[in-house]
Amino acid sequence: MLNTYHYPEFPYVQSPEQQSGEVLRHPVVVIGAGPIGLTACLDCAYRGIPTVVLDDNNTVSIGSRAVCYAKRPLEVWDRLGCADNMVKKGISWQVGKVFFKEDQVYEFDLLPEKDNKMPAMINLQQYYLEEYLIERSQAFADRIELRWKHKVLNMTQHEDYVTLLVQTPDGVFKMEADWVIACDGANSDTRKMLDAKFDGQFFQDRFLIADVVMKADFPTERWFWFDPPFNRNQSALLHKQSDDVWRIDFQLGWDADPEQEKKPENVIPRIKAMLGEDVAFELEWVSVYQFACRRIDNFRHGRVLFAGDSAHQVSPFGARGANTGVQDIDNLAWKLKLVIDGRVPVSFIDSYNEERAFAADDNLMNSTRSTDFITPKSKGSRFFRDAVLELSEHYRFARPFVNSGRLSCPTPYIHSSLNTPEEDDFNSQMSPGTNCADAPVVVNGCETWLLNSIGSEFTVLVFGEALGIATITADNVQANVMVVGSDLLDQSGVLTERYDGGTGAVYLIRPDQHVAARWRLFDVGKVENALKRATGQF
Repeated sequence: MLNTYHYPEFPYVQSPEQQSGEVLRHPVVVIGAGPIGLTACLDCAYRGIPTVVLDDNNTVSIGSRAVCYAKRPLEVWDRLGCADNMVKKGISWQVGKVFFKEDQVYEFDLLPEKDNKMPAMINLQQYYLEEYLIERSQAFADRIELRWKHKVLNMTQHEDYVTLLVQTPDGVFKMEADWVIACDGANSDTRKMLDAKFDGQFFQDRFLIADVVMKADFPTERWFWFDPPFNRNQSALLHKQSDDVWRIDFQLGWDADPEQEKKPENVIPRIKAMLGEDVAFELEWVSVYQFACRRIDNFRHGRVLFAGDSAHQVSPFGARGANTGVQDIDNLAWKLKLVIDGRVPVSFIDSYNEERAFAADDNLMNSTRSTDFITPKSKGSRFFRDAVLELSEHYRFARPFVNSGRLSCPTPYIHSSLNTPEEDDFNSQMSPGTNCADAPVVVNGCETWLLNSIGSEFTVLVFGEALGIATITADNVQANVMVVGSDLLDQSGVLTERYDGGTGAVYLIRPDQHVAARWRLFDVGKVENALKRATGQF
């Protein structure tokens, strides 16, 4: 198989504490240097938290693996200063098409509205993504230490710290951490060490992934087939990555032999049946996978916090795995910063489990529904699915029932205890618990974007006058006041429209750029109470 990518190897370096034999305690230790672990160390460093990352390997992920990254994670990476390279290298897309047998029956647009900095979705091989995250970590060399070929063998929890036993090429040593963030994947050793439950459902079906290098004139869209002529009674998926690499998924059925299906002599005929005998291509990477939808019992186990696939696992249709993992970190890092700085009680970290377990359940529900539609479990389910697909070609009412993988979008924390219940009516989707929509703005005469302007602290966004107040403080937590009309200008009117920002409207925005509260009129007392609630102190 062709390998068009040169996998970098990062040097193992013996740490000073292993050399000296002195056991040192670190504020945060991240286990796993995949996309979620690297995002965790970047977000912690961005907020001023020194972080050590332990990984038992010394290179990026082998094979393209996760390839689809949605708008919200891209906004998180943009805040951390590394999205530009991802978007530039990746293939941006927003249109998907669904086919039943030979006919197109449905088309969708992930981002029909304009005026967004980040695209709806990019396709980018995971190894490129990790490389960009590692490059960005070099800008925080004083706060991030990447330790390659460091395997965690065991850990012991204490009341306010964790002891880790770590194996390296130079032997075994101990280190300590105030907090551990476990990002070591679906087969997490950390989870097993703590005997944490990881319950859910395995689906009895198998799928083949083939990354194919070829020159092709297919549009940069997501194409999904039900029962195509080249894979009868099964499904298939096609979309483009960078470097002329195309991701193709074939449903195999439960009885397929994974080892036999991965062999080039079996993969190549499948691809030729799909693309045609005359299309030239080479295989870059092949894998066979099985669906699973499950999650951990609690995202917090003492001083160990789980994120990404170590906390939840979903089927790949819908691009929910890595995207939701990045949002785990987006939710966690600012809370951890407040706890570490002593500005809120340690118990505040429990809101991480409250909000992200809710999001995980939402993703599991959507992923399970997609899987049930793609792989019907009974004749009745198959009849229903095929009827929906046939009707969708001609009747609009049937199209919402088509489910080729509901694509990743953020889950609003609608029931979060950190939200302030609404008192006023708004004609806007920016209700408490929702991530902020971006919009073009002007700051100091320069065109920029709302999400780049509000940054990573609590912000009170006011449409109108704020009576000269620059900051509001409640119980050691401060929010910066930003006024639309003076601190930033909404020359296009998009910001006002998306937030229903009539004169006097006020939004309290959390450090993860989610809405915590909103009102029609500015009231310092209400903002203070909402700020307390948003930090678990009300």
